[in-house]
Amino acid sequence: MNFITEEEGELARAVRAIEIGRSHPGEKTATTAEKEYNLREEMADIIDQVLILADKYGVSGEELLQFSEDKLKKRWHLE
Repeated sequence: MNFITEEEGELARAVRAIEIGRSHPGEKTATTAEKEYNLREEMADIIDQVLILADKYGVSGEELLQFSEDKLKKRWHLE
């Protein structure tokens, strides 16, 4: 679980860089392309960690995505 928390922090920094132009004071401002690449990289890292955790408990990626879709459809009355 610590890896997911670590990746979440890195994703938060990537979002912050896009929203305010940098991750923290004193940091070099990245180009738009660099910020967008980093955002995708950090999102993918979180997905990787969730899939590793799911596999550990016998949940397939496909099953997990279907569960999420069904839950959201039910929540937003889209069924």
